[in-house]
Amino acid sequence: MDTKAFKRSLNHSAQYHRKGFGHGEAVSQTLQSEYQSPLIQEIRSQNYRLTRGNVTISLAQSFGFCWGVERAVASCLRTRTHFPKERIWITNEIIHNPSVNQRLKEMEVQFIEVEGKEKNFSGVAKGDVVILPAFGASVQEMQILNDRGCTIVDTTCPWVSKVWNTVEKHKKMEYTSIIHGKYNHEETVATSSFAGTYLIVLNLAQAEEVADYILNGGDPEAFLAKYKNAYSNGFDPDRDLQCVGIANQTTMLKGETEAIGKLFERTMMRKYGPDQVNEHFWSYNTICDATQERQDAMFELVGEKLDLMVVIGGYNSSNTTHLQEISVDRSLPSFHIDCAERIGPGNRVEHKPLDQDLTVEEIWLPEGPLTIGITSGASTPDKVVEDVIEKIFAIKNAAVAV
Repeated sequence: MDTKAFKRSLNHSAQYHRKGFGHGEAVSQTLQSEYQSPLIQEIRSQNYRLTRGNVTISLAQSFGFCWGVERAVASCLRTRTHFPKERIWITNEIIHNPSVNQRLKEMEVQFIEVEGKEKNFSGVAKGDVVILPAFGASVQEMQILNDRGCTIVDTTCPWVSKVWNTVEKHKKMEYTSIIHGKYNHEETVATSSFAGTYLIVLNLAQAEEVADYILNGGDPEAFLAKYKNAYSNGFDPDRDLQCVGIANQTTMLKGETEAIGKLFERTMMRKYGPDQVNEHFWSYNTICDATQERQDAMFELVGEKLDLMVVIGGYNSSNTTHLQEISVDRSLPSFHIDCAERIGPGNRVEHKPLDQDLTVEEIWLPEGPLTIGITSGASTPDKVVEDVIEKIFAIKNAAVAV
């Protein structure tokens, strides 16, 4: 399938919408009342620090809703306003935030169910409105909806679309796309659907294994077994790792994506010589600016003198998880929660340690003065951050009063 031609055709279809439907003032008022926060504005105005009693909150200088996420949420609000009576579906969570997705359900936006490993589109009918989330949707899903005669509202983040263009270039050059990401993440599923030949690596350790195979060879069957579900149909490591290009899931750690790119550049240089490296390796920066800014701000924040760190965002949010990684790597006590309701009753918290299941800490805020770092993922509204901060203040003030 010529994915580029299909997308071009879809873009010119009368049933495809990407620029929204107006209703700017009403949507702006909703975003302000439901997602923004006076408290967060106050903290920003005080150089990102606020002290109440014996608690100081130190807020990351870049956090929360990014432009692409806010655009996607606004597009959903505009869509429901523009189509007040039509059935509206969304192919996945619009973003990885439970409060935002719950709000869409209250607006009677239906989520397409996943049965096994496949989405069930059987309930979607001609004339229905279907929203593509900020992560994008696979070419196959877009084709199903287009063939079914649905009105398609595309909220795909432009940074994700940029990665799609990159893997399209790899395909045209007959290079294998090495995609740094999680093979079952919606964004990577969408990106790989635009690629030709591809291999998905989760981290630098896996990339090093692939580089070793390029240099030293190995057992192709064992290789394919190890990377099951993470490569294109018919992938042959002996044939398809001779020329590679780098792409990434936009929410991965910036430094790791850069390290993977440099690793493969060095690998091809060793394999084919410096004069031939450009014939076997191609790289273009597809790291999302917003992801990079939030990670940079997190590195700066954990360099301060903090007693503990609170990371706020969906548990299935990749960019939030990577913020948590930065804190854990600094051996800083860190609590990843998705909403303020995880805190309480009393001085307890239900949180998700890195790569573990939810757990409960009965006394998570120690006695005495505390300086607490706060950040949130790109899918987390300021209002959620405010609710968490207010609960922290309430717990500590109650302890002082006692």
